[in-house]
Amino acid sequence: MKRRHLLAATGGLLATPALAQGAWPSAKPIRFIATFPGGGFADTMARLLAEQLSQSIGQAVVVENRAGAAGTIGAAAGAQAEPDGYTLVLSHSSPFGVAPGTYPNLPYHPVDSFTHMSLMAESANLLMVRADSPIQTLAQYLETARRQPLRFAHSGVGSMSHLMGEVLVTTANVPNLEHVPYRGSAPGLQDLLGGRVESMMDPITTNVGLIRGGQVRVLAISTPQRIPAFPDIPTFAEQGVAQLTNTTWAGLSAPAGLDPAIAARLTEAAVAGMRAPVVQERLLQVANYSPEPPVTGQAYADFIRSFAETWGGAARAAGIVAG
Repeated sequence: MKRRHLLAATGGLLATPALAQGAWPSAKPIRFIATFPGGGFADTMARLLAEQLSQSIGQAVVVENRAGAAGTIGAAAGAQAEPDGYTLVLSHSSPFGVAPGTYPNLPYHPVDSFTHMSLMAESANLLMVRADSPIQTLAQYLETARRQPLRFAHSGVGSMSHLMGEVLVTTANVPNLEHVPYRGSAPGLQDLLGGRVESMMDPITTNVGLIRGGQVRVLAISTPQRIPAFPDIPTFAEQGVAQLTNTTWAGLSAPAGLDPAIAARLTEAAVAGMRAPVVQERLLQVANYSPEPPVTGQAYADFIRSFAETWGGAARAAGIVAG
């Protein structure tokens, strides 16, 4: 299903110029920094793209999970690496879009510190409870949170899932709704299923199996309309919380100063890779989608800048301070 993006402008692929003097890639493996732990949306997208890039450019692309601090540790490592084409970084809505509003001393700029190449995929965000929870609807959830403390897990202070919960607190006037941060989706889900927290905000990618397996109940999804994969899940907007209409996204970036020829080749390979039938099938399996037409180059940098202004500003307004 095609959806609107926060930024409508998209950029076409650059014509691929001849590579600069000196062979690239050489036998040296290319590391791809995933900014969250294994098992979540970021890791899933990084591994999907790494496999496609490796096949396209004929060189090993190795995913390195650098988790912590809502993805900012991995993003900082990517920003500080040499722009030689052997370090890539998974740009992501939390460290690139939300963290600029939550970390007062962020060691990188979400746009200027990177060469941004392509928006890979977008994913809906969910509010969910265990399947055996007595809470059946978002209205019941909010009413419960007005009467007694209620906790929601998320993937780290300053993450998109954290911000969504805080916006819900202020929008719906539920001061008893408390956040519980984790280092990624997987450990938070373990505690949700184990009964140590009552609810969780998370991208749909990580939870498709749990939804289909009947282990969790989704109270709301962040897309503008219901999605075909799960037509029974109501949106936040239709339940009166339109402020939580957004996506979690991931893309391909590298340190600032990357040779334009290398950037063009990687961009072309990334777009082709995300269009590959096996990748499209995988995206559909986890209810994600890749933007069409592609958002690349300057259009992707502008997309990140706009998202950071909107949701980083929302984070500041919510008083979220990380670091």
